[in-house]
Amino acid sequence: MYEIPKFNLSKLRRKPVNGKKFKTLRILILCIFVSSLFGGAAGIASGLYFYNEIKEHLSDFNIEIPDAKIIEKETIIEKAVEKAVEKEYIPQTSVEEKIIKVVEESSPAVVSIIITKDVPVMEKFYYSPFGDNFLQVPQYRQKGTQKQKIGGGTGFIVSENGMIITNKHVVLDDAADYTVFTNDGAQYSAKVLAKDTIQDIAVIKIEPDKNVNNTGGITIDKFPMLEFGDSSSLQIGQTVIAIGNALGEFRNTVSVGVISGLGRTITASGGGLVETLEDVIQTDAAINKGNSGGPLLNLRGQVIGINTAVAQAGAENIGFAIPANCAKKDLQDVQKYGRIKKAFLGVRYALLTEAAKQQYDLPVDYGILVVKGSSGEQAIAPNSPADKAGLREGDIILEFNNEKITLDNSLVKIILKYNPGDTIKLKILRPENPDEKKQKDRHYKEKTIWVMLDERVE
Repeated sequence: MYEIPKFNLSKLRRKPVNGKKFKTLRILILCIFVSSLFGGAAGIASGLYFYNEIKEHLSDFNIEIPDAKIIEKETIIEKAVEKAVEKEYIPQTSVEEKIIKVVEESSPAVVSIIITKDVPVMEKFYYSPFGDNFLQVPQYRQKGTQKQKIGGGTGFIVSENGMIITNKHVVLDDAADYTVFTNDGAQYSAKVLAKDTIQDIAVIKIEPDKNVNNTGGITIDKFPMLEFGDSSSLQIGQTVIAIGNALGEFRNTVSVGVISGLGRTITASGGGLVETLEDVIQTDAAINKGNSGGPLLNLRGQVIGINTAVAQAGAENIGFAIPANCAKKDLQDVQKYGRIKKAFLGVRYALLTEAAKQQYDLPVDYGILVVKGSSGEQAIAPNSPADKAGLREGDIILEFNNEKITLDNSLVKIILKYNPGDTIKLKILRPENPDEKKQKDRHYKEKTIWVMLDERVE
């Protein structure tokens, strides 16, 4: 589209003009206008070229106009301003504005993790079983090793000195090497500091660069970092933002959604690891392969979850994240003890619900029933705190230190609040006639048991 040049008419100095001259002037101006309209840029350039002749002609009508260079300069400035305004995106809503701000401020602290490993190099050769060249059988043999990329994930920096939170399954292979790439393309070798024995969380570290200043002193760079939010106060429907290394290829990919569920229990697999995760956050923000270990952020830019898994079979946009409070405690343990310390009770159990109460004729619809594992594993771990305190198979644990154990307040969620060495009180129901074959005929008695928690070691 052609544009008509804009002139500041306020700068024209007018003098009295008689009617005949004014009519002639109007015709002249109209001709110039039409020429500019249909001549486009060429018409404007021609008008400026013959500017002095036009100015001299207009002087016959006692009209003075500004110098051509002034008009040309003002037109260029106006067009530059217009183009700048066109390129600047203006958020349409306050939520959109917050999302853009969070992504801009958080992205520098989100990193890509590349997994490499020395893998065998195989070569093909042919073997003649009868000692001639008539029949040759293809065979393979190893010819050294070479370092290859075998996977990737995401993490986020949580301290200025380079501590990073990611998923345990991302850094599960002790024989692999891990390289961290920051958003600006810088590359760092990473060291695995600790892996959570219960949750899919790991803490790794990169070393900041050291520089020599003008006085010969050493200065250490500080990494950008993300802050944790409180994952205990989340609400379904709350807007969340996921950032990650999607498909191990597209760094800092952003997806937006809402929290679509809380307190979920899932069985997740990845990196050769299969584990049951309790009390996880469900979101419809797209979480793709490679997003594992990335942050799930609220609109304040705080980490409220660590992206860990996605439902695949028959699902669409159902992802899961570990609550940030779990990672927060793990980080504090590593900073204080150099490892992640988990409190340990030592029981196998089934979580009770209304359906379980009806099915097994139990006296309550909450708590946990101490039972053997599906493959016959013992209900009580030998020499565990539960064993030393006298817990038995068939006991129903109702409360853990005065907290009721329910579907929304699981044992895993509760015990994460405690440390090894803490003494806690268990409220239980114990069958008085455990040998009774029919569950409905068993009679239960309420008991209180004190237990000193131990540290989980795996």
